[in-house]
Amino acid sequence: MLVAIHTTVAILLIVALIIWVKVDPVLSLLIGCLYLGLASGVSLADTVSAITGGFGDIMAKVGLLIGFGVLIGALLHEMGAFRKLVQVLIRVFGAHRMPYAMTLALSTIFPSIYVDVQVVLASPVARSAAPHLGRGGLGHMSSAVGVGIFSGYVFVIPGLAAISIAGLFGIELGTWLVYGIVLGPVVAVLTTLGYGFVTRLSRWWVPERDEEPDELAAEALPSDTDNSHPDSSTSLERIPSLGVAMLPIIIPLLLIAFAAIMKVLKRSNNVIAFLGNANIALFLGLLMAYVLARRCLGADRSGEVLTDGFRTTGEILLVTGIGGSLGEVITTTGLGDVLAGLFSADEGASVAVSVLLAWFVAVVLHVAVGSVSVAAITAAGIIAPVLGTINVSPLAIGFAVAAGSLFAVHVNSNFFWMFKSLMSLTTTGALKSLTTVTAIASVISLPLVIALAFIIPK
Repeated sequence: MLVAIHTTVAILLIVALIIWVKVDPVLSLLIGCLYLGLASGVSLADTVSAITGGFGDIMAKVGLLIGFGVLIGALLHEMGAFRKLVQVLIRVFGAHRMPYAMTLALSTIFPSIYVDVQVVLASPVARSAAPHLGRGGLGHMSSAVGVGIFSGYVFVIPGLAAISIAGLFGIELGTWLVYGIVLGPVVAVLTTLGYGFVTRLSRWWVPERDEEPDELAAEALPSDTDNSHPDSSTSLERIPSLGVAMLPIIIPLLLIAFAAIMKVLKRSNNVIAFLGNANIALFLGLLMAYVLARRCLGADRSGEVLTDGFRTTGEILLVTGIGGSLGEVITTTGLGDVLAGLFSADEGASVAVSVLLAWFVAVVLHVAVGSVSVAAITAAGIIAPVLGTINVSPLAIGFAVAAGSLFAVHVNSNFFWMFKSLMSLTTTGALKSLTTVTAIASVISLPLVIALAFIIPK
């Protein structure tokens, strides 16, 4: 019981440092690891060993995947591939279907890039389509963008939270992809549909109170005709077609999914397994993206984009790695024996309880910390040591953590304020759209995950 108390204190300490003292999550997580190890009676040497060992283990599982994914997204973003995609969507589907087209695209294709880049790309289209949807149009479009981004982020490979949870739980990415590529879009579309119904039939959305003048947001948006960087004239002439530009994302996903299907059908071989390995598949995608970028942007600009991508990758990897450290320290303290009793499930009814508990742990962490990825990684780190004692598929528990970490993106999140500005919303409007829609999506996904828990074999 004392170990459980120290673990609770460590998590509260991490939360307090991030929210109130404004300490960086990496430093906060490391301080929490040190406190937990030493306060629980683990020796100095073993505490350090657990921190470094946990960091190394998670990096071995997801380090290259995160790095390759960030670099692919950076190169394609610079070439304008994602902007072209959203422009095609509005031409094909029309403004009235744009909430559903947008949320589908964001939850399936866009998880390969950073969430802040996604909202920069999606916000101009969302705002331009909003007037065609009536009085609550901006609320509906904003909610579609928000839930699409985060449903993809937590449920769909290569979303950062999805990759991190899968890595901590030892789940094959191909297996996660097969289920997640269905679960993520279903949650996003159902949420967008329900939210749109509310905005049409009620006074929930009040433009005079929930929206800012559009000019304020427009000033923060990148211009489609911006020729400020030296290679812009060349890139406009050489930009590849949309189909070609998306190949660095589509081909790796197809390779991973194909290998997973062949393995299930027992028709795999060494070549299929090699090409379907997530690290190899994403590396091939990175090579394709780099070749396209060299042709489109030139060698110098491509190198600059990669350099910026490496910086971004370093920040992500540190948070992810220290999250793995926390899980290893928790394992070293022996908390697994305590949590095993909470998560034990010998009967069918207890499956739902296990899923609900994993979901609740992630909900509490996200509401407190304000970071979807930190909540997902921390919750997965807490639960991973006792996965073997839970009579539920690790994949289902992983989806439960993902669903919980999605709950209510709000004012303690940097993304919340970026979203508010780019969508031209007031703080109330951002709470009514982003915060509300992510809370709804988290709740909607819970019964779906419970159903999967009874279907997926352990």
